[in-house]
Amino acid sequence: MGEGTTAMGGFVTAALGFPAVLFSFLLIVVIGYWLLALFGAVDTEDFDGGEGLLAGFGGVPLSISLSSLIAFTWFASLAGTVLLDDLELSTPARIGFGAGVLAVALVLGTLGTRVIVVPLRRVFGPAKEPSRRDFVGRAAVIRTSSVTHDFGQAEVAAADGSTAIVDVRQAGQGNLTAGSRVVLYDYDSEGEFFWVESLDI
Repeated sequence: MGEGTTAMGGFVTAALGFPAVLFSFLLIVVIGYWLLALFGAVDTEDFDGGEGLLAGFGGVPLSISLSSLIAFTWFASLAGTVLLDDLELSTPARIGFGAGVLAVALVLGTLGTRVIVVPLRRVFGPAKEPSRRDFVGRAAVIRTSSVTHDFGQAEVAAADGSTAIVDVRQAGQGNLTAGSRVVLYDYDSEGEFFWVESLDI
């Protein structure tokens, strides 16, 4: 019992010593933030604040990358503070060595954060910009009275279930009318229309 109390007291003393104390309070804020997020009291997307804040850690949300940075830096600074306590330095020397520990802790915290966020970039990286070419190969329904080599429109469904009206053209002769099912087999970027073939038997 006595040893446990002594160990706890030593931990608290180290956590409140310089330089660990600088990150101890930040760690408390981080823990409180994630507890509130867990219960739905805060929105993590509001904290992330857009793409500008995401760039520093390769597209990983700021809430995750900053939390990791604070946690790693706190742990490194806590270890350094314990070492300084064991050395029993004078106050001026303690401040000087503490500043050095702070600098090393920041470097180690940044490196540790990078190790965490690199595999997360695939998950949180920028989404692929939608392109009209994504419709190539999809089935569509003609919405105009006919389709020729210079006229026609069709309704096509995207991968997310949304629909769009696109311009379509028919290369050969055919009888494509409203309601006909077609496949968009190619896209003309200059004319901004799709070439279609009938799917109806």
